[in-house]
Amino acid sequence: MSRTICGKSSFELWGQGTTTDELRTSLLKYPAENMAPYLQQNSTYKINVYTFNKTLVFKNRIKKIDALDFLPFKGTVNLKDPEHIFCLLEDYGSDPNDIPEEPFHIYFGRWIADGQRELIRSHSVKKRHFIGNTSMDARLSFIMANHAKVKADDLVYDPFVGTGGLLVACSHFGAYVCGTDIDYNTIHGIGKASRKNQKWRGPDENIRANLRQYGTESLYVDVMVSDASKPVWRKNAQFDAIVTDPPYGIRESTRRTGSHKDIIKPPVDFSGESHVPVSMAYHLSDIFADLLNFAAHHLVLGGRLVYWLPIYRPEYCEEMVPLHPCLTLISNCEQTLSSHTSRRLITMEKTKEPEDSDRLSHLADPRFTPYQGHNSFREKYFSGLTKKNGKDAKATPRNKD
Repeated sequence: MSRTICGKSSFELWGQGTTTDELRTSLLKYPAENMAPYLQQNSTYKINVYTFNKTLVFKNRIKKIDALDFLPFKGTVNLKDPEHIFCLLEDYGSDPNDIPEEPFHIYFGRWIADGQRELIRSHSVKKRHFIGNTSMDARLSFIMANHAKVKADDLVYDPFVGTGGLLVACSHFGAYVCGTDIDYNTIHGIGKASRKNQKWRGPDENIRANLRQYGTESLYVDVMVSDASKPVWRKNAQFDAIVTDPPYGIRESTRRTGSHKDIIKPPVDFSGESHVPVSMAYHLSDIFADLLNFAAHHLVLGGRLVYWLPIYRPEYCEEMVPLHPCLTLISNCEQTLSSHTSRRLITMEKTKEPEDSDRLSHLADPRFTPYQGHNSFREKYFSGLTKKNGKDAKATPRNKD
């Protein structure tokens, strides 16, 4: 519970039922010896009532607490700082337009711990110093850090770092963080701002400032301008985790550096810069092939790669997920984006060191073929929007003049 973002609270369940009578019967069957340590005479306690999809007035809450007087509470009530907290939870379904008079299910138990959902609010992108068009949602960032099993003193790398949302989440758990991105303006925090009513970025809008905002600046290693398709790390560079969100070509372009083949060679006595990097298309298939290959060579054994994979839902199948001989697929979770597109959160763990034979088997084994249908994702994404808009237009009759 000290890590989870999805879980609100955990409880030790003492009893449950669909009615108050069933709850009473269930509680009376709960072993008295398991209750005893928390009902001692010299202890303090309080009882909370939580209702889901319904609000109870204070008077009704007190009635429900009084109805639990058959339990052998011997301690003293302390509402401010109790030793033990007990909770009555009532489930009124999920339809706010059809709330029943009585709950569908009732639970009672001892509160153990709360999750970390407060981090969603405290690390909200809306309150962050430096953001961009594609800054990762705080909740998803922490989920990815948990999938990567990020812990204190780990070294975490993001090859498509953007505005560093994933580095913020990983540093919260004590990891040292670094990243690269091909966008010079984003890395240096210059250019047009992404905030409403702000034209240009301020002088201190950068990734380092974000970590400073959350008190983790000491864990900031560095970020640099680099092309993910070009090797810039020495072979023995080892990361404990690689956590990233590659561009899909929707809100951020997929590009890499290249060079004009037709450039006329300068004179021998030319003293200026003779090479100008040129932006080229970087197909999704190549992005994921390069990413998995990089992870296989630069993760420590047991290290994890966590990334998002965009897919066109009508054509998706499990075989589309890219694999690598050195990486074992741990989980594959879907986040729906629209009726026709979604993205999969892929978690992989390095289980063996790469060998020369792996490179050959990677080419020969059909399971390791690159992500299929990748390069047309952008076209399929917008074609789906066009079809939807077309249906909406047909469904809405136009008034004639």
